[in-house]
Amino acid sequence: MIQITQLKLPIPHSREQLEEKIARTLGIRPTEIESYEIVRRSVDARKREGLHYVYSLWVKTSREKKILAKSKHKNIMSINPVRYRFPDPGEQVLEHPPVVVGSGPAGLFCGYMLAKHGYRPLILERGDSARERQDKVEHFWKTGILDPSSNVQFGEGGAGTFSDGKLNTGVKDKAGRNREVLRIFVEAGAPEDILYDARPHLGTDLLIQIVETMRRQIQAMGGSFRFRTQATDLILRQNRLRGLILNGEEELPAEAVILALGHSARDTFQMLYRRGICMEAKSFAAGVRVEHPQEMITRSQYGEHVPEELKAASYRLAQNLDNGRGVYSFCMCPGGWVVNASSEPGFLAVNGMSYRARGGPNANSAIVVTVTPEDYAPYNQEGLPEALSGMAFQRYLEKMAFKAARGRIPVQRFEDFCRNRQGGAGGFPPCIKGGYSYENVRNLLPEFIGDSLEAGIRAMDAQISGFAMGDALLSAVESRTSSPVRICRNEFLESNIPGLYPCGEGAGYAGGITSAAMDGIRCAEAVGKKFVNFR
Repeated sequence: MIQITQLKLPIPHSREQLEEKIARTLGIRPTEIESYEIVRRSVDARKREGLHYVYSLWVKTSREKKILAKSKHKNIMSINPVRYRFPDPGEQVLEHPPVVVGSGPAGLFCGYMLAKHGYRPLILERGDSARERQDKVEHFWKTGILDPSSNVQFGEGGAGTFSDGKLNTGVKDKAGRNREVLRIFVEAGAPEDILYDARPHLGTDLLIQIVETMRRQIQAMGGSFRFRTQATDLILRQNRLRGLILNGEEELPAEAVILALGHSARDTFQMLYRRGICMEAKSFAAGVRVEHPQEMITRSQYGEHVPEELKAASYRLAQNLDNGRGVYSFCMCPGGWVVNASSEPGFLAVNGMSYRARGGPNANSAIVVTVTPEDYAPYNQEGLPEALSGMAFQRYLEKMAFKAARGRIPVQRFEDFCRNRQGGAGGFPPCIKGGYSYENVRNLLPEFIGDSLEAGIRAMDAQISGFAMGDALLSAVESRTSSPVRICRNEFLESNIPGLYPCGEGAGYAGGITSAAMDGIRCAEAVGKKFVNFR
């Protein structure tokens, strides 16, 4: 197989133009290309008057040996692509099917792999199925009536379902798990461009369909699901896992349990701590959502004349401040919405989401400040153990946000944020799912976060002109960027209790849909290496 990198074509271009460029680059006729696969496609916007796609491709041709022998081009080379392979089964016998707690990306992909290889997993989800959950979430946005078990954080698909659905990840992947995740998504109905787009995304509307399809695929392979079913305790005997208590009463025997909890399962974290599961506090980030007109962002990124197929531009920004803090953008949603992402009565958190079309008038992103256990320890008003002190800090911020606007999302113009005053509406309206009101967001945040946000946003104006505009809208509070805890696990991915596998973002081992899905696959592999399947 031949790999070509740095192959450039103008935007837009046709399939025929791409194939002709491949042939010219290799010095062969288009008819001599047996097949090709786009591995990556990114946008080169350095020259605004001539936007280009930049491709990496794998090409199969009978002329491969001659091409490689003659070519001196550094962007043409031989490659043997890594193809994902699930390990051979272990030898220990499972008396009961493995149990996956949670049906977010980590739980779904863990369940998918286990089902595909004959382990017949049972997947437990405290919330509703995807469609029922969508109805509950939309009802909450309209009425403010929250279902604590089925909301933006909990339910089939996990928190990522109500997001932009980004699939890019910085995780190094020598085993081919990343591409396997994308392949499974495509098999479940995702567009093929996610296999090669440098910034792939799905959108909430498409994610709901894909999650449902994956459930049906898992069931067809022998797996099963139970909704509105929460793991409320562990059954332990002689320091070994024997099963779970469900909904406070039902006993479920199990020798292998994958904890794919998600980052908001606070009651479960507390239960695990009480049961002696090794946990530690970890750093995360907190701040606000910022909105700008999408047209301004797209023009800043791509220039005045933007090809239609590029649609809404995104961005990634980061600043290291003189005070030693890092401020950065997170989960950017082009043409998206700020959403009320609360999961507990009396507490308020925000997130961002986009639909597949990214057609909204505003861009939004989290702008957050890194916080450490040293930062948030003083805010542990609940007196929780040190391992759970980050969770206490999140709840402190969310309680402040809920009180400020009486359950609605607090919003503030950036100019008013800098002057520490309430203010009111500005030059453009927010795109928000859920009730909102104009409040003094600056007042809700610890001083070190508020000051860092102001300095960071001002500095980001040098990267995107207008980013620090006075009418930019800030919404509070963005507190669920990642899990505030890490559940310890060993080289076999087990906790200090054998048979218990902490997994994904909630356990502290991932940071987005794809990395969580990849960790779910890793945990399925760990179970597979240890236990024989049911075939």
